[in-house]
Amino acid sequence: MFLDLTDNSNHSVYSYLVGGISPRPIAWVSTLSEKGVANIAPYSFFTVASCNPPVLSVTQVYPRDNANKDTLNNLLATKECVVNIVSHSLVDQMNQSCANYPRDVSEFDAANIQRTPSQLVSVPSVAASKVRYECKLREVITISDEPSGGQMMLLDVVGIFLDDTVLVNGYIDPTRLDAVGKMGGDYFSTTKDKFALKRPQL
Repeated sequence: MFLDLTDNSNHSVYSYLVGGISPRPIAWVSTLSEKGVANIAPYSFFTVASCNPPVLSVTQVYPRDNANKDTLNNLLATKECVVNIVSHSLVDQMNQSCANYPRDVSEFDAANIQRTPSQLVSVPSVAASKVRYECKLREVITISDEPSGGQMMLLDVVGIFLDDTVLVNGYIDPTRLDAVGKMGGDYFSTTKDKFALKRPQL
């Protein structure tokens, strides 16, 4: 099968994008509303955009009603967030935070997620997350305002929390971090089954 996306047909490609581009790391993004309600939600359209300066990219895909999610609304209002990395031990709470709670309900409370104060931003962090990136909003780039269109949130990293238990010789050990990734449908992946390759020297 080949899909020609230049023929202006109304192809539904979401499942082919998320099914083929996987596994994807998960940004469990915590924010605060203007009223002080702590929100947290997972995003798998997530990557490093730049190392110098350190910038993360998290993309919201518009739901069918074209309404912003609480995360983006809060970011636009307060300009701060924390990207919490999801280890395997946190998947149940992460998944529960996906539920469509009312805006005035904190997912931290609803999913029984223990919070801890951040160092440089007012947004709370996930206490059990072993790697956390405290961020300020750089800009939001609208790719498309159509249903399933994307809004890319570029986040300046202002501080990084590293749990000492995941560090080996100053580096994050993937086995100790035990991060999970998102795949297509309801599937997730672990990082337990891995291998190493040395980069070729020419």
